[in-house]
Amino acid sequence: MTRRASLLVVDDIEANRDVLSRRLTSKGYDVTVAANGGDALKLVQSRHFDLLLLDVEMPGMSGLEVLTAVRRSRSSTNLPVIMVTARLSGSDIVEAFSLGANDYVTKPIDFPVALARIGTHVALKRAVEDLHESEERYALAMQGANDGLWDWNLVTNEVYWSERWKAMLGYEASDIGSGPDEWLGRVHIDDRSRVKSTLDAHLAGGGPHYECEHRVLHRNGTFRWVLCRGAAIRNASGVATRLAGSLTDITDGKVSDSLTGLPNHVLFADLLDRAIKRTERRAGYIFALLVLSLDGLSRIGDSLGPVSAGRLLVAVAQRLQTSLRCTDAVTPETAGATLARHTSDEFAVLVDDITDASDAIRVANRLQTALEKPFEIDGQQVFVSATVGIAVSTSGYRAPEEILRDATTALHRAQSHAASSCELFDPVMRDRAVSRLQLETDLRNAVDQHDFVVHYQPIVSIDTGRIAGFESLVRWSHRSRGIVGPIEFIHLAEDAGLIVPIGRLVLRESCRQMAAWRREFGADAPDLICVNVSRRQFATGDLAGEVAEILRETRLPPSHLKLEITESAAIGDVPAAQETLTRLQALGVEWSMDDFGTGYSSLSYLHHLRVNTVKVDRSFVSRIGVDDAGAEMVRVIIGLAHNFSMNVVAEGVEREEHLTLLRALGCEYAQGYYFSKPIDSAAAHRLIASQPFRAAAGAVPASVGV
Repeated sequence: MTRRASLLVVDDIEANRDVLSRRLTSKGYDVTVAANGGDALKLVQSRHFDLLLLDVEMPGMSGLEVLTAVRRSRSSTNLPVIMVTARLSGSDIVEAFSLGANDYVTKPIDFPVALARIGTHVALKRAVEDLHESEERYALAMQGANDGLWDWNLVTNEVYWSERWKAMLGYEASDIGSGPDEWLGRVHIDDRSRVKSTLDAHLAGGGPHYECEHRVLHRNGTFRWVLCRGAAIRNASGVATRLAGSLTDITDGKVSDSLTGLPNHVLFADLLDRAIKRTERRAGYIFALLVLSLDGLSRIGDSLGPVSAGRLLVAVAQRLQTSLRCTDAVTPETAGATLARHTSDEFAVLVDDITDASDAIRVANRLQTALEKPFEIDGQQVFVSATVGIAVSTSGYRAPEEILRDATTALHRAQSHAASSCELFDPVMRDRAVSRLQLETDLRNAVDQHDFVVHYQPIVSIDTGRIAGFESLVRWSHRSRGIVGPIEFIHLAEDAGLIVPIGRLVLRESCRQMAAWRREFGADAPDLICVNVSRRQFATGDLAGEVAEILRETRLPPSHLKLEITESAAIGDVPAAQETLTRLQALGVEWSMDDFGTGYSSLSYLHHLRVNTVKVDRSFVSRIGVDDAGAEMVRVIIGLAHNFSMNVVAEGVEREEHLTLLRALGCEYAQGYYFSKPIDSAAAHRLIASQPFRAAAGAVPASVGV
């Protein structure tokens, strides 16, 4: 088991010691602290440490004096010392190196850089201790510390790259040559001038070490943040003849927020840039950017203090992240969302692959709802709310800063309007999205309040004119708009996951109504009530169990219920469909294949799924008398169904010539406006009582107004 590295942090300021100690501990180090130089020397003499992090300026004994005392008994290999200085001038640094310091960091401390340097020196110390300064094993230890080594012969212009250096960029040993362009040619274009100027300055004699953070291209096409450090070897004339050093991958620290661990603005801008490029490559691809501002965070910080405010931010980030993950999908399809820390009191969310702006507003509402519950911070309940600005990629953005600008503009608009906590940048799109969301909200309320009615369309026996059954068709009884047809809400109900409870309401009401008709009309009642089952009802849950329960509740005999299922719903998973339909038929419930001929229309499916009834789609019936193809298609479907001992219902019968041909082809049942449009239960009751379609010798009269 690997021994945890032991660090001694020496700083006279308690807050500095506390913050640094906690962050290093979270990274797996054992940390001891000392408030002054005297205490530090006592600890060094009595205990083992792998590294000393030493403040330069301290009252009493300064850091340089402590370093001098430490070096009397402990070498730079035995106990590495990293000096911490707030001075930008090089005098302290130069003196520290002359006294035996291994490295330095400047205040305020850039933690990812400090962490990388600590790791490097601890690894070096371990390698020297454990492997007796073996160069080969030392390189392995450096590799384990995530460092790649390089050695540039400036005379021959050839560079040795260690295997770890190559692997950091995604390459095998044989993939990289020996020229300096293997490094410099992969530096990000925005960093090249800085890398070159820093390198030239060091080679010209500017400082004992070369050091530069920059991005370098990985084999997979992404850029990694690295810390490149080195030192030149010079000849007697002071001319650099060799430059050697290491490369440390600091991407994780550079692109993640140090407080919350979320992607920071650097990584998030890169993700936005990639999303923008996808809009250029993929037709129809849409994404959205949400900028979420925490309301009153500065006031909370003033009340609780900065440490507690930091804990609150972490808790907010965790809750937002959980809210994005706890749903099966951000949108009806398979979208994703990335949460990032944008500024001190703002978060940003990239919502990927959406259908329209309403999906983005839905995500924003979910995040705002997630923040409604109080946070427990240091024993106090804290309440947080958020304002959101949204921009959608359909505006044709070319750069991350453009969509960030518009989302921020929308945020400011929301903050300036007390009535709105969420604004969409495009007003036209916002109106459309809000309208869709309002309709969805109304629909959810309608499900809760059972604001749906069932209309019934008669299914008539072609031979006798008797009403053989009714098809149940749902209507939304909107509280302000009146009756709303299914074309306006069925697709929305499917997208919002509401089609299952709506379908259950329709099934229960249809069975209840049919049972009532059977009791009242007896032998003159219709034989069947036909209820549509959606793809989601059929594919999820226990449909057969639900049907059995509803039949028991309504006391409707199973033989009087027929379920109508579309081809696509039944064929999506044939084995599962076969099992469900077998269970339904075992109950005594029949089923019909709806809209036959518009999908796969496979004979094997008709056989395996044991279809009782085939419904000819209205699109074929409507072409009867218009062209020969329509009549021929109807003839073929009826023939196929009869070959499998199935009866046939023709939908969309609107003219007498439709009925004449259907009778000639042997079709058993017809349904359509020729007889009646879908009607409410009272009108259906009158039809059953009057039986207006009966006729002698199979002649069916013209349409009866209802």
